[in-house]
Amino acid sequence: MHQQGWPETLIATALDADPCTVSRWLAAARREGSQALGHHSSPGRPPKLSAEQRQLIPDCLWHGPEAYGFRGDVWTCPRVGAVIAQEFGVHYSRSQVSRLLKRLGWTPQVPVTRALQRDEAAIDQWRTEVWPEIRQRARQEHRTIVFVDESGIYLLPGVVKTYAPKAHRPVLKSWLKRDHLSVMAGLSSDGHLWSLVRQVPLTGLHTIEFVMHLLCMAGPRLLIVWDRSPIHRRKEVTELLSEPVARQVRVEWLPPYAPELNPLEWAWEHIKHVELRNLPCMDVEELHMEFHLALARVRQKPDLMRSFFEGARLSLEAT
Repeated sequence: MHQQGWPETLIATALDADPCTVSRWLAAARREGSQALGHHSSPGRPPKLSAEQRQLIPDCLWHGPEAYGFRGDVWTCPRVGAVIAQEFGVHYSRSQVSRLLKRLGWTPQVPVTRALQRDEAAIDQWRTEVWPEIRQRARQEHRTIVFVDESGIYLLPGVVKTYAPKAHRPVLKSWLKRDHLSVMAGLSSDGHLWSLVRQVPLTGLHTIEFVMHLLCMAGPRLLIVWDRSPIHRRKEVTELLSEPVARQVRVEWLPPYAPELNPLEWAWEHIKHVELRNLPCMDVEELHMEFHLALARVRQKPDLMRSFFEGARLSLEAT
């Protein structure tokens, strides 16, 4: 435009720029040529850590917090900042550490709690050796494998997230009571789900009632897999399993402190955090109705039922 004879004021008007800025552009072009008007990224302040040092941070963190003198196996931004200062002599603020971890592919996550009393070797052996034997025996003896577990469905809603206008936090109104449903359920390897729901704590007598329900619904040749909960080991339950009506039932025990081996644990997670999320109920009766509706929806999804076994890492196919 300048070469065509345009005055600087008209150039500034056409480009919606300040005339002084246009004057500086033209002066730079006269000194360095037209390439001086191209885009140049600002170098900014040089990073405190080199690329090689940044790549070493995940390796440091993989050793765990206790290797650096922290209590508990949890990484926080201040702890990571202290590790960076110790290893590289560089001090970062909490927000800088958060951005750095995000670039490295590390995100804040809710850890899975595991009991210190767990026998990891026994749990792995059950999954890789005992479970295939159970599956094969059930196939040979024409038994139905049923995993049994209990859980509590509380009146307090399982709050997840909801969209709302910015700076207007939504309010989910509910009765702040600890009233709940006590649920015992059985999940078969062929995708059937049975349940027993009560508004009182479950006992061994409820276990007997549920086993009798399974005998009616799934047939007498059952192979029940459950944990060593006291309500499963009650004298009355043992006596029932020795009676003629339940003599064909076989029982297998899960390893102690290994709830993740039971596919129903994954079913509870889905029901509470997907089917019943953000759902406030006025009373236990309404909660009872909503729970049965959630069970009905789950029963209509065979792929979802199969995914519970995949979550427990229990293969349903013979190898």
